[in-house]
Amino acid sequence: MKGAVWYPCAEAPSDLKIGPISAPGTKDCPVMGNKLPLVVISHGAGGWFGGHHDVAETLANAGFVVAAIDHPLDSGRSKIRRPGDIASMTERPTDIKRLIDYMLSGWPDSSRIDPQQIGFFGFSRGGFTGLALIGGSPDFQLLLAHCPTYPGNHWCEQIRNDSTFAQSLTHDRRIKAAVIADPGLGAEFTANGLKDVTVPVQLWASAFGGDGVSPEDAATVSRNLPTKPDYRVVPNSGHFAFMAPCDAEFTRTVTNFGEPEICTDANGFDRVAFHRYFDADVLAFFRSHLAQTGQP
Repeated sequence: MKGAVWYPCAEAPSDLKIGPISAPGTKDCPVMGNKLPLVVISHGAGGWFGGHHDVAETLANAGFVVAAIDHPLDSGRSKIRRPGDIASMTERPTDIKRLIDYMLSGWPDSSRIDPQQIGFFGFSRGGFTGLALIGGSPDFQLLLAHCPTYPGNHWCEQIRNDSTFAQSLTHDRRIKAAVIADPGLGAEFTANGLKDVTVPVQLWASAFGGDGVSPEDAATVSRNLPTKPDYRVVPNSGHFAFMAPCDAEFTRTVTNFGEPEICTDANGFDRVAFHRYFDADVLAFFRSHLAQTGQP
Protein backbone atom coordinates (compact mmCIF):
# COMPACT_ATOMS: atom_id res chain seq x y z
CA MET A 1 0.00 0.00 0.00
CA LYS A 2 1.16 3.53 -0.75
CA GLY A 3 0.76 6.26 1.84
CA ALA A 4 2.27 9.06 3.87
CA VAL A 5 2.88 9.92 7.51
CA TRP A 6 2.66 13.40 9.03
CA TYR A 7 4.11 14.05 12.49
CA PRO A 8 5.51 16.78 14.77
CA CYS A 9 8.85 18.05 13.48
CA ALA A 10 11.26 20.65 14.83
CA GLU A 11 12.41 21.86 11.40
CA ALA A 12 10.61 24.64 9.53
CA PRO A 13 8.50 23.27 6.65
CA SER A 14 9.22 23.93 3.00
CA ASP A 15 7.03 23.50 -0.07
CA LEU A 16 6.90 19.73 -0.55
CA LYS A 17 5.61 18.02 -3.69
CA ILE A 18 3.23 15.15 -2.82
CA GLY A 19 1.69 13.54 -5.89
CA PRO A 20 -0.44 16.15 -7.67
CA ILE A 21 -0.27 18.73 -4.86
CA SER A 22 2.22 20.93 -3.07
CA ALA A 23 2.00 21.10 0.72
CA PRO A 24 4.13 22.36 3.62
CA GLY A 25 6.42 19.75 5.09
CA THR A 26 9.93 18.41 5.62
CA LYS A 27 10.60 14.92 4.28
CA ASP A 28 12.16 12.48 6.77
CA CYS A 29 12.40 15.10 9.52
CA PRO A 30 13.19 13.58 12.97
CA VAL A 31 10.03 12.99 15.03
CA MET A 32 9.57 15.33 17.97
CA GLY A 33 7.87 14.02 21.12
CA ASN A 34 6.93 10.70 22.68
CA LYS A 35 3.67 8.85 23.46
CA LEU A 36 2.04 10.70 20.58
CA PRO A 37 -1.58 9.94 19.62
CA LEU A 38 -2.15 8.41 16.18
CA VAL A 39 -4.89 9.30 13.69
CA VAL A 40 -5.41 7.20 10.55
CA ILE A 41 -7.16 8.57 7.44
CA SER A 42 -9.34 6.76 4.88
CA HIS A 43 -10.11 8.49 1.57
CA GLY A 44 -13.28 8.37 -0.53
CA ALA A 45 -14.05 6.50 -3.77
CA GLY A 46 -11.18 6.80 -6.24
CA GLY A 47 -9.31 9.06 -3.82
CA TRP A 48 -5.77 9.05 -2.53
CA PHE A 49 -3.79 9.48 0.67
CA GLY A 50 -3.27 13.23 0.19
CA GLY A 51 -6.91 14.16 -0.26
CA HIS A 52 -7.17 15.45 3.32
CA HIS A 53 -3.64 16.76 3.72
CA ASP A 54 -4.83 19.92 5.44
CA VAL A 55 -6.43 17.88 8.23
CA ALA A 56 -3.23 15.85 8.54
CA GLU A 57 -1.09 19.00 8.68
CA THR A 58 -3.31 20.56 11.35
CA LEU A 59 -3.15 17.46 13.53
CA ALA A 60 0.61 16.96 13.07
CA ASN A 61 1.29 20.58 13.97
CA ALA A 62 -0.68 19.97 17.18
CA GLY A 63 1.30 16.89 18.23
CA PHE A 64 -0.41 13.98 16.47
CA VAL A 65 1.06 11.34 14.21
CA VAL A 66 -1.18 10.99 11.14
CA ALA A 67 -1.05 8.14 8.61
CA ALA A 68 -3.00 7.82 5.36
CA ILE A 69 -2.95 5.24 2.57
CA ASP A 70 -4.27 4.62 -0.92
CA HIS A 71 -6.84 1.81 -0.63
CA PRO A 72 -5.52 -0.69 -3.21
CA LEU A 73 -8.95 -1.67 -4.60
CA ASP A 74 -10.46 1.82 -4.45
CA SER A 75 -7.84 4.44 -5.23
CA GLY A 76 -7.73 6.24 -8.55
CA ARG A 77 -3.95 5.85 -8.42
CA SER A 78 -4.01 2.08 -7.96
CA LYS A 79 -3.29 -0.31 -10.82
CA ILE A 80 -5.54 -2.95 -9.24
CA ARG A 81 -8.56 -0.73 -8.55
CA ARG A 82 -11.87 -2.63 -8.80
CA PRO A 83 -14.70 -0.12 -8.17
CA GLY A 84 -17.33 -2.49 -9.55
CA ASP A 85 -16.41 -5.22 -7.07
CA ILE A 86 -17.92 -4.91 -3.59
CA ALA A 87 -14.52 -5.96 -2.26
CA SER A 88 -13.53 -2.34 -2.94
CA MET A 89 -15.76 -1.57 0.06
CA THR A 90 -15.41 -4.64 2.24
CA GLU A 91 -11.59 -4.74 2.13
CA ARG A 92 -11.24 -1.12 3.24
CA PRO A 93 -11.45 -1.75 7.01
CA THR A 94 -8.79 -4.44 6.71
CA ASP A 95 -6.55 -1.97 4.86
CA ILE A 96 -6.78 0.43 7.81
CA LYS A 97 -6.20 -2.32 10.36
CA ARG A 98 -3.01 -3.22 8.48
CA LEU A 99 -2.01 0.44 8.50
CA ILE A 100 -2.44 0.62 12.28
CA ASP A 101 -0.48 -2.62 12.67
CA TYR A 102 2.35 -1.11 10.62
CA MET A 103 2.36 2.18 12.49
CA LEU A 104 2.58 0.37 15.85
CA SER A 105 5.20 -2.21 14.92
CA GLY A 106 6.79 -1.57 11.51
CA TRP A 107 7.12 2.19 11.22
CA PRO A 108 10.69 3.19 12.16
CA ASP A 109 9.43 5.58 14.86
CA SER A 110 6.64 3.33 16.15
CA SER A 111 7.99 3.66 19.70
CA ARG A 112 6.95 7.32 19.63
CA ILE A 113 3.25 6.40 19.33
CA ASP A 114 0.92 5.77 22.26
CA PRO A 115 -0.94 2.58 21.19
CA GLN A 116 -3.80 3.41 23.56
CA GLN A 117 -4.59 6.70 21.80
CA ILE A 118 -5.71 6.00 18.23
CA GLY A 119 -8.26 7.98 16.24
CA PHE A 120 -9.81 7.66 12.79
CA PHE A 121 -10.82 10.17 10.10
CA GLY A 122 -12.78 9.07 7.04
CA PHE A 123 -14.60 10.76 4.17
CA SER A 124 -17.34 9.27 1.95
CA ARG A 125 -16.44 5.59 1.51
CA GLY A 126 -13.81 6.35 4.13
CA GLY A 127 -16.71 7.19 6.45
CA PHE A 128 -18.21 3.77 5.73
CA THR A 129 -14.78 2.32 6.50
CA GLY A 130 -14.67 4.03 9.87
CA LEU A 131 -18.17 3.01 10.90
CA ALA A 132 -17.25 -0.61 10.21
CA LEU A 133 -13.95 -0.36 12.08
CA ILE A 134 -15.56 1.02 15.24
CA GLY A 135 -18.08 -1.82 15.37
CA GLY A 136 -20.72 -1.08 12.74
CA SER A 137 -22.23 -3.77 10.50
CA PRO A 138 -24.12 -2.51 7.44
CA ASP A 139 -27.17 -4.31 6.12
CA PHE A 140 -26.13 -4.80 2.51
CA GLN A 141 -29.58 -6.18 1.68
CA LEU A 142 -30.89 -2.62 1.94
CA LEU A 143 -28.65 -1.68 -0.98
CA LEU A 144 -30.65 -3.94 -3.30
CA ALA A 145 -33.43 -1.33 -3.42
CA HIS A 146 -31.09 1.22 -5.03
CA CYS A 147 -28.26 -0.65 -6.71
CA PRO A 148 -25.39 1.39 -8.16
CA THR A 149 -25.97 1.63 -11.91
CA TYR A 150 -22.63 2.68 -13.37
CA PRO A 151 -21.17 0.29 -15.99
CA GLY A 152 -19.29 -2.68 -14.63
CA ASN A 153 -20.80 -2.54 -11.14
CA HIS A 154 -21.59 -5.98 -9.74
CA TRP A 155 -22.33 -5.12 -6.11
CA CYS A 156 -25.96 -6.19 -6.05
CA GLU A 157 -25.24 -9.38 -7.97
CA GLN A 158 -22.56 -10.19 -5.40
CA ILE A 159 -24.87 -9.36 -2.47
CA ARG A 160 -27.62 -11.62 -3.84
CA ASN A 161 -25.12 -14.46 -4.19
CA ASP A 162 -23.51 -14.00 -0.76
CA SER A 163 -25.30 -12.46 2.24
CA THR A 164 -22.31 -12.73 4.59
CA PHE A 165 -20.37 -9.61 3.57
CA ALA A 166 -21.19 -7.66 6.74
CA GLN A 167 -20.15 -10.58 8.93
CA SER A 168 -16.65 -10.52 7.47
CA LEU A 169 -15.98 -6.80 7.91
CA THR A 170 -12.96 -6.01 10.06
CA HIS A 171 -13.51 -4.19 13.37
CA ASP A 172 -10.65 -2.64 15.34
CA ARG A 173 -11.17 -1.83 19.01
CA ARG A 174 -7.86 0.03 19.14
CA ILE A 175 -9.66 3.03 17.63
CA LYS A 176 -10.87 5.24 20.48
CA ALA A 177 -12.55 8.12 18.57
CA ALA A 178 -13.73 8.69 15.00
CA VAL A 179 -14.50 11.62 12.71
CA ILE A 180 -16.89 10.57 9.93
CA ALA A 181 -17.50 13.02 7.05
CA ASP A 182 -20.42 12.51 4.61
CA PRO A 183 -20.35 8.70 4.88
CA GLY A 184 -21.10 6.52 1.88
CA LEU A 185 -23.75 3.82 2.39
CA GLY A 186 -24.72 5.46 5.67
CA ALA A 187 -28.36 4.52 5.12
CA GLU A 188 -27.34 0.85 5.26
CA PHE A 189 -26.33 1.16 8.93
CA THR A 190 -29.42 0.35 10.99
CA ALA A 191 -29.72 0.84 14.75
CA ASN A 192 -29.04 -2.86 15.18
CA GLY A 193 -26.02 -2.58 12.91
CA LEU A 194 -24.56 0.24 15.00
CA LYS A 195 -25.44 -1.10 18.45
CA ASP A 196 -21.85 -2.17 19.15
CA VAL A 197 -20.33 1.27 18.52
CA THR A 198 -19.08 2.62 21.84
CA VAL A 199 -16.50 5.26 20.88
CA PRO A 200 -17.25 8.99 20.51
CA VAL A 201 -18.08 10.09 16.96
CA GLN A 202 -17.95 13.49 15.30
CA LEU A 203 -20.26 13.23 12.27
CA TRP A 204 -20.29 15.74 9.42
CA ALA A 205 -22.81 16.01 6.59
CA SER A 206 -22.98 18.11 3.45
CA ALA A 207 -26.17 20.00 2.68
CA PHE A 208 -26.52 18.68 -0.86
CA GLY A 209 -24.63 15.38 -1.00
CA GLY A 210 -23.16 14.18 -4.28
CA ASP A 211 -21.20 11.35 -5.91
CA GLY A 212 -23.79 8.81 -4.76
CA VAL A 213 -23.91 10.10 -1.19
CA SER A 214 -27.13 11.65 0.13
CA PRO A 215 -27.56 13.92 3.16
CA GLU A 216 -29.81 11.15 4.46
CA ASP A 217 -26.80 8.86 4.80
CA ALA A 218 -25.28 10.89 7.62
CA ALA A 219 -28.72 11.65 9.09
CA THR A 220 -29.46 7.92 9.31
CA VAL A 221 -26.14 7.27 11.04
CA SER A 222 -26.83 10.09 13.49
CA ARG A 223 -30.25 8.66 14.38
CA ASN A 224 -29.01 5.10 14.71
CA LEU A 225 -25.81 5.49 16.72
CA PRO A 226 -26.45 4.32 20.30
CA THR A 227 -24.81 7.47 21.71
CA LYS A 228 -25.61 10.84 20.16
CA PRO A 229 -22.70 11.99 17.97
CA ASP A 230 -21.30 15.48 17.61
CA TYR A 231 -23.36 16.02 14.44
CA ARG A 232 -22.77 18.93 12.05
CA VAL A 233 -24.55 19.76 8.77
CA VAL A 234 -22.55 22.28 6.72
CA PRO A 235 -24.82 24.86 5.02
CA ASN A 236 -24.60 25.27 1.24
CA SER A 237 -22.01 22.50 0.95
CA GLY A 238 -21.64 19.69 -1.54
CA HIS A 239 -20.06 16.31 -0.93
CA PHE A 240 -16.55 17.30 -1.98
CA ALA A 241 -16.44 20.29 0.37
CA PHE A 242 -14.72 18.02 2.91
CA MET A 243 -11.74 17.44 0.64
CA ALA A 244 -8.80 19.82 0.99
CA PRO A 245 -9.12 23.13 -0.88
CA CYS A 246 -7.80 22.74 -4.42
CA ASP A 247 -4.84 24.64 -5.77
CA ALA A 248 -4.58 25.45 -9.49
CA GLU A 249 -2.52 22.36 -10.33
CA PHE A 250 -4.85 19.93 -8.58
CA THR A 251 -7.87 21.61 -10.19
CA ARG A 252 -6.31 21.04 -13.61
CA THR A 253 -5.51 17.43 -12.71
CA VAL A 254 -9.06 16.48 -11.71
CA THR A 255 -10.53 18.42 -14.63
CA ASN A 256 -8.30 16.52 -17.05
CA PHE A 257 -9.56 13.29 -15.48
CA GLY A 258 -13.15 14.41 -16.12
CA GLU A 259 -13.98 15.09 -12.47
CA PRO A 260 -14.09 18.90 -12.09
CA GLU A 261 -16.80 18.55 -9.43
CA ILE A 262 -14.10 17.56 -6.92
CA CYS A 263 -12.91 21.17 -6.89
CA THR A 264 -16.24 22.87 -7.64
CA ASP A 265 -18.42 24.27 -4.84
CA ALA A 266 -21.85 25.89 -4.74
CA ASN A 267 -22.07 29.61 -5.40
CA GLY A 268 -21.23 31.45 -2.21
CA PHE A 269 -19.48 28.52 -0.54
CA ASP A 270 -15.88 29.28 0.43
CA ARG A 271 -14.03 25.99 0.88
CA VAL A 272 -10.89 27.66 2.20
CA ALA A 273 -12.84 29.50 4.90
CA PHE A 274 -14.82 26.36 5.75
CA HIS A 275 -11.67 24.31 6.23
CA ARG A 276 -10.32 26.80 8.73
CA TYR A 277 -13.03 25.84 11.18
CA PHE A 278 -13.47 22.26 9.93
CA ASP A 279 -9.81 21.45 10.58
CA ALA A 280 -9.93 23.26 13.93
CA ASP A 281 -13.06 21.39 15.04
CA VAL A 282 -11.61 18.03 14.01
CA LEU A 283 -8.51 18.86 16.05
CA ALA A 284 -10.60 19.92 19.05
CA PHE A 285 -12.57 16.66 18.90
CA PHE A 286 -9.46 14.50 18.88
CA ARG A 287 -7.88 16.58 21.64
CA SER A 288 -10.99 15.96 23.74
CA HIS A 289 -10.93 12.20 23.30
CA LEU A 290 -7.29 11.24 22.80
CA ALA A 291 -4.79 12.06 25.54
CA GLN A 292 -1.69 13.97 24.47
CA THR A 293 0.65 13.16 27.33
CA GLY A 294 3.74 13.28 25.13
CA GLN A 295 3.03 16.14 22.77
CA PRO A 296 6.01 18.35 21.96
